[in-house]
Amino acid sequence: MERKRRRPKREKQQELARQRALVILQVRSGVLTAKEGAECLGISRKTYYEWEERSLRAMALALENRSPGRPPVSADLEKEALREKVQELEKKLLLAEKTVEVKEILAAYGELRDKESKKNR
Repeated sequence: MERKRRRPKREKQQELARQRALVILQVRSGVLTAKEGAECLGISRKTYYEWEERSLRAMALALENRSPGRPPVSADLEKEALREKVQELEKKLLLAEKTVEVKEILAAYGELRDKESKKNR
């Protein structure tokens, strides 16, 4: 139920952001004055200019050239250390399992040799 409530709120926030962006673009293109834009948005001119500056900074940042492909994943040192520890422990476990197998085979071979040596006596 909570998700259904959040979606409409998020959509409303997105629509509000689009409306603000449209007003800012209209002011920047000369269709509206800053005062008219601020009145449309129900804010002061000072707040309008702050929003305009933030939006232009964000747009410039979004339009910067970036390396192709997925962005690099930041290395989480703790996770990497744990991954290495898990790999090390898995190797030790495998070695221990193989050691047990070899001991069982040697024990069975030893028993077989003992039986054969008793037969030959």
